[in-house]
Amino acid sequence: MPAQTSQPAFTASPDSPEDLFRRSLRLLLAKDIPAWVDLWAEDGVAEFPFAPDGWPRRLEGKEAVAAYMRHHPDHFDLHDFPDLHIHRTDDPHTVVAETRGVGRLVQTGAPFDMTYIVVVTVRGGRIASYRDYWNPLAVQAPGADFTGSAR
Repeated sequence: MPAQTSQPAFTASPDSPEDLFRRSLRLLLAKDIPAWVDLWAEDGVAEFPFAPDGWPRRLEGKEAVAAYMRHHPDHFDLHDFPDLHIHRTDDPHTVVAETRGVGRLVQTGAPFDMTYIVVVTVRGGRIASYRDYWNPLAVQAPGADFTGSAR
């Protein structure tokens, strides 16, 4: 069973999956999408197993991830990622993170609160794989569709 950790429970090396994931959350809060994308390997893959129809389920390569995230701050004003728990796995390059993203939807001002479970694998200090198990019902609210799927 993987050990559960939260913020200061252990010290991670600068290139560890734990540190890289925490850095990615700070960049999302700062709305610095170019810096967030810079954390990715050129051939990194993002997967969204629960993505609704019209939303991508798999993004291959850093450029695809950048295009997907480009307009994220125009739709989501994230304020915090509370309840962060990072679980180590048997693979030292992979962690499982649980957290919530809270803030508001920019278009409507409505509150935003989504729970995430993310499996992150790091290679060479960059994100190589990012499987994001987010709730597809949350993006059905007006102002949440930043991918242009126009459902």
